[in-house]
Amino acid sequence: MAQLASARRVVVTGLGLVTPLGVGVRSTWSRLVQGESGLVSLHSAPPSGVTRANQLVGDQHPVLQHFPQYDTLPSTVAGLVPYGPYSQGRFDPAEWLQRGDTRKMALCTQYAMAAAEQALVDADWKPTNAADRLRTGVCIGSGMGSLEDILQNHTAYQQRGHRKVSPMFIPKTLINMAAGHVSMRYGFQGPNHAASTACTTGAHSIGDATRFIQFGDADVMVAGATEASVHPLALAGFARAQSLSTGFNDRPTEASRPFDDHRDGFVIGEGSGVVVLEELAHAKARNATIYAEVKGYGLSADAHHITAPPEDGQGAALAMHRALSAAQVSPNQVDYVNAHATSTPQGDVAENRAIKAVFHGSMSPLLAISSTKGAIGHLLGAAGAVEAIFTIMALHTKTLPPTLNCHSSSDPNSEFTLNYIPQESQRREEIRAALCNSFGFGGTNASLCFLPPQ
Repeated sequence: MAQLASARRVVVTGLGLVTPLGVGVRSTWSRLVQGESGLVSLHSAPPSGVTRANQLVGDQHPVLQHFPQYDTLPSTVAGLVPYGPYSQGRFDPAEWLQRGDTRKMALCTQYAMAAAEQALVDADWKPTNAADRLRTGVCIGSGMGSLEDILQNHTAYQQRGHRKVSPMFIPKTLINMAAGHVSMRYGFQGPNHAASTACTTGAHSIGDATRFIQFGDADVMVAGATEASVHPLALAGFARAQSLSTGFNDRPTEASRPFDDHRDGFVIGEGSGVVVLEELAHAKARNATIYAEVKGYGLSADAHHITAPPEDGQGAALAMHRALSAAQVSPNQVDYVNAHATSTPQGDVAENRAIKAVFHGSMSPLLAISSTKGAIGHLLGAAGAVEAIFTIMALHTKTLPPTLNCHSSSDPNSEFTLNYIPQESQRREEIRAALCNSFGFGGTNASLCFLPPQ
């Protein structure tokens, strides 16, 4: 089987995005490289000069029903998917779902359906024959699932008994249901898989799906992750864990600031990223557009702490080393790293040290690092999938997206001495290889290595 795995190369032929910057790859990517932010205030009466969330994301967004509840929380900033017509880069469930789907699908599943449809259209892959459907699988996960459905049904049960619990309660809250609904919509009968590994979910989903193709379980995989957990309870929990930014509630677009001296925590976000992965010969046989090759996938555990990484970033470094080893790419060939960096005081330092350890002595003078969480916040389980697409688009367009709110350090002893692509995107004539990092609670780490198509 190992020989079979090494013989089958995996490429990316379709992309789909639902993010706080917009719906659709074109809309999201153009805003990202232009340095725009998708972060908004959740405060029902924000300070003067701060735009309320409903003015930016649309009055139909379900998060807005909880508006007054956010006022008492220490953090009142989030990255919300804008609601409205797809033609304007926004999300309207009626454009993506069939009649009755909203009753059966949690919001995170709805986002995944939209991202999957985009990716399949982009890849021009909607097979109608049985043989192709048998060889097409789905691998879409989520880190947290649907808190909203859990709380609504718990309240109904407590107040009025079991007959008021929705018959859709359990199906809507199962982590694998986004993958299930995608497979049922399109009749895909290959692997039906869902990772749930906290904030590493998206990277694990794409990496696992790559291996399904390498080992011959499928020829095509629809892979990614989704999250819709912007909820008062989630913010309360992360706030109690001292994970969230609390010092920029009056300046929401400045709250997520990876690698910056004034970072004070992450900003929660929502959305979905889905890719179509394909065996190389299969893609070439049908003249598919190839964005990039998934060349390496590395996994590791910190074996250290439930929420904090080790100070030296050893687990993160192991994941990167293993991805590069699998890709047979040397560190001096890597020109871009899309960092996990969430804007937390400890996490950004640990990853920065890990990057320096991996590239020590063999760092390309052109190596650049950015965290796109400065623009969209931290999408939790969906982060790795969305950021993998950003990494793929960087290779495809030869444009490196910026780290918003990252300013040069005034501390002469600062560890942040690399090129973090501060504030403005950077153009390159060539990007030889790129890494995309994702790390999660429980000490779970993954790194993906992408190469331009060859």
